[in-house]
Amino acid sequence: MSPRLALLLILISPLASTASVFAAERVAIVLKLNGAVGPAMADYVKRGLQHADETSASLVVLQMDTPGGLDTSMRDIIRAIIASSVPVAGFVAPSGARAASAGTYILYASHIAAMAPGTNLGAATPISLGGSPFDSDPEPGKDEPKEPGRQPQSPRNASEAKAVNDAVAYIRGLAELRNRNADWAERAVREAASLSSAAAAREHVIDYTAATIEDLLRQAQGRMVRVGQRDIALETAGLAVHVLEPDWRTRLLSVITDPNIALILMVVGIYGLIFEFLAPGTLMPGTIGSICLLLGLYALALLPVSYAGVGLLALGAGLTVAEAHAPSFGALGISGGIALVLGAALLFDTDLPELEVSSSVLAGIAIACFAFSLIVARLAIVSHRRKVGTGTEQMIGISGKVDSWKGASGYVIAHGERWRATSSEPLVAGDSVRVTGRNGLTLDVVRRGHET
Repeated sequence: MSPRLALLLILISPLASTASVFAAERVAIVLKLNGAVGPAMADYVKRGLQHADETSASLVVLQMDTPGGLDTSMRDIIRAIIASSVPVAGFVAPSGARAASAGTYILYASHIAAMAPGTNLGAATPISLGGSPFDSDPEPGKDEPKEPGRQPQSPRNASEAKAVNDAVAYIRGLAELRNRNADWAERAVREAASLSSAAAAREHVIDYTAATIEDLLRQAQGRMVRVGQRDIALETAGLAVHVLEPDWRTRLLSVITDPNIALILMVVGIYGLIFEFLAPGTLMPGTIGSICLLLGLYALALLPVSYAGVGLLALGAGLTVAEAHAPSFGALGISGGIALVLGAALLFDTDLPELEVSSSVLAGIAIACFAFSLIVARLAIVSHRRKVGTGTEQMIGISGKVDSWKGASGYVIAHGERWRATSSEPLVAGDSVRVTGRNGLTLDVVRRGHET
């Protein structure tokens, strides 16, 4: 064997042994879905499933505790689960957790569905802007609790009926895909039905209950699941559990897609640009404002927004700019502040408490707008009272000294300049005068001490 070949084998052998260790290690990747389902969570799940495929993981466990969330983000997650080449187990845990609304759909879409004791799922009725799609009291005196098997109330209009029927068809399709209880899934949408973990196992809504992830893996051993177009038997015994924590991108997306943060970024961006336009060259307000505005606009592109809210925000920004450039002693600024607050309140088209704008944030925006209006009004008043510093008007009242004089006219030194001047009284060189008027390049002056 040549020395070069021996050296090459020595260099390659550690890499080969390391690769064999990774190849031999069988892992289950855990993704933790805590909180409302939104764009950040959808991105986290999609990238987690992609990572599982690239590393040839044996199973992905979605550990859920969610009150629901956005329909668009939920469907993104479900599409990623269905398209995944790695089996996915939905697991509602720990005890006390829930998979309500969007979480129920995600659990139905998973290849394996499990719940920890003391958890619940259901209440999957879609919520539209303005409240529940069902009348809470369709007939006077009919407010008693709904009995099992009772017909659900009818939607109030065609739009709500369309949303409910679409949701029913969607969840029934997922139930049929995974061979789970489709009738109860429909009840969860139409009647907002909910189940505990034990009841869900009895109703064949989930596959089993499990106390821990290790218990889930033990019970999943040997189960047949359909991944893509093929049926496979799960080999989950002895899998190493790796929790895939959200990276910086997911954490950043989670922060800026919070409606309160997105709104604050928008307001900071608007005021930053306004201050930059008022004082060009300061750079910092414009730079920070541009960054905040772009981040806010990116967040709004991911969240469900109302066109009325966006229009009011634009109107409020326009009135604020108008107040800065044409001071109205607060009228335009206060009107702009009212438009900004109303636009913020109506901006997000959702009834989820987790995706609503906080009243404290609205109050902060109102205070900021009012303070800006006061600042602009004060500057306008001070500017109005201040003596004119440029132009013809600033010459009136200034002092000067006669340089030379003959008859009713001569020359005076005023403001460091030599001016032609006229006066109704005789003057001599060296007299102190005061400017009373100006006609082109000729000043009208009177002797100091003789003003009337």
